[in-house]
Amino acid sequence: MEHVEPTKLSLKTGFTFRCHKGIQCFTKCCRKINVLLTPYDIIRIKKRLGMSSEKFLDTYTYMDVDEKTSYPFVRIKMNEDSERTCPFVTQEGCSIYTDRPASCRYYPIGQTSLRTEGENGLVHEEFFFFIREPHCLGYQEDTEWTVEKWRKDQEVALYDDMNREWKEILLQKNPFGTKLDSNRQAQIYTASYDLDRFRRFIFESKFLDVFDIEREELEQIKADDLALMKFSMKYLKYILMIDQALKTREPSTR
Repeated sequence: MEHVEPTKLSLKTGFTFRCHKGIQCFTKCCRKINVLLTPYDIIRIKKRLGMSSEKFLDTYTYMDVDEKTSYPFVRIKMNEDSERTCPFVTQEGCSIYTDRPASCRYYPIGQTSLRTEGENGLVHEEFFFFIREPHCLGYQEDTEWTVEKWRKDQEVALYDDMNREWKEILLQKNPFGTKLDSNRQAQIYTASYDLDRFRRFIFESKFLDVFDIEREELEQIKADDLALMKFSMKYLKYILMIDQALKTREPSTR
């Protein structure tokens, strides 16, 4: 069972850790886990697998609705074996290692965000903590790290940059004050995770009759998933009434 230490770590906090194929607990951390996926995680993995976002989500994930906000989140669906292993783990290790999710990259460090009140309004604070599980022997290894060096080695800074805006959006309170209906949940789910479906929604529905999008941006989101992901953040802010991130077209006078 995962044990989270409540102490906040600084970037300079030191620890020893090493995970390798020769260690007795190798891949045990890839069992009976709840891996939350971010939009950027999904882009990386579905491209690695050569799948559409729809196929990836249907095959490897399930939706988990937050009780407080009723926002939808996506998690990896574990195999239906006795160990509930991750579908991407093998005896040789992770089969998608170079495109593994942010939470897997951070392990055995945990990273989360909190929304707090600051002098100039809401402040989103990111902090780190140790995860120590009984089966993990990595802490007994002698390779020395700081949190800062671990983040660099695991290449998580890019993931944090890509995920930050999405996390800040979904840290907001549900502005409607009630449980979201299935239609609005579906809007959030599609714009956050199912980007191939979201792209079709933009170009094959009446979306562009309602919203005034610059031609250059349209060309970018038609061809590039990262541009589409960034655009989806505008859409999420708009439908959640965080700000008027999208410009609507003027009503026709004809």
